[in-house]
Amino acid sequence: MPKSRPEQSPSAYKVLLQLEQQFDHLLDTIEAAASLYEQQTPSTWVFDQPTPDRYWLREALFDMWHQQDQDGRETRNYIAIVAANEELLEAINNVNQAKVKLSERLQHIKQALPESFSDAKSRLPQRHPQVDEALRRNGLARLHLKQSWRQLPIAQAPVSRVRFAWYSSGRSIKRMSVQEAEKRLLQLDTDAPHIRIQLRKLADIPSSEMLAQVQTQAPLMRANLFFTEPLTDGHTRRALNAAMPIFVPENSQRLPHINVPPLQPPTTRTRARRRDEKLEQDVFLPSLRIYRYR
Repeated sequence: MPKSRPEQSPSAYKVLLQLEQQFDHLLDTIEAAASLYEQQTPSTWVFDQPTPDRYWLREALFDMWHQQDQDGRETRNYIAIVAANEELLEAINNVNQAKVKLSERLQHIKQALPESFSDAKSRLPQRHPQVDEALRRNGLARLHLKQSWRQLPIAQAPVSRVRFAWYSSGRSIKRMSVQEAEKRLLQLDTDAPHIRIQLRKLADIPSSEMLAQVQTQAPLMRANLFFTEPLTDGHTRRALNAAMPIFVPENSQRLPHINVPPLQPPTTRTRARRRDEKLEQDVFLPSLRIYRYR
């Protein structure tokens, strides 16, 4: 006989119930914002969509699900500028607040009740039969956490122009000890000649040296917002990632001036290397993407 699932403790049941209620609230705020946008049809620019239909924002905001076999680190982007009035800005702000609360609730479950975390993610779509049915019909799988809680940028003040540009030189750097690097190499095929070579290279450097593991990040679109008037702190512009629609206060129902970026990111590095870059140019341990500091 198949094993029955262990009964949840009262505290776990309460936390999961609160999560479901928070998820319901998020869906309600998204529905309110999408409906308001569709009623108002404000001036909008959408990347690679010359004439976006009135329902594109609904699609963007409700896109919170993994596609089958999708890499969990990947997110789908919706690059756009919306000239929003105060009512729409308030509705978008309500969505952001609901996203923060959902994120905090999920993080609490992950830390306090890790055994309930996967159950929590699977329960949410099942709570809404129409959502669960749509997921199965469209080949979608489960809640995509990064897409569910990522914020919708709101400009603090009216914007005169927006400059988009691809950023394809991003990378994350994690410091790693020689001992940790050796441990990870030993988890690979130590009979392979290239692994033995890297182990010997590692043995030739001081055990106290710190190394850097580098992960190249996927290209992303960046936006520079130039404010019509300087902010109270003197700033005249704001730079941000443009993965989600950016909402700017309407200026006589007009959009700010927007440049049209290339449809695809550049295939080669567009920025010159910094002269003070701290890492050596050549990789030290290729199998682990590890570099030495200069």
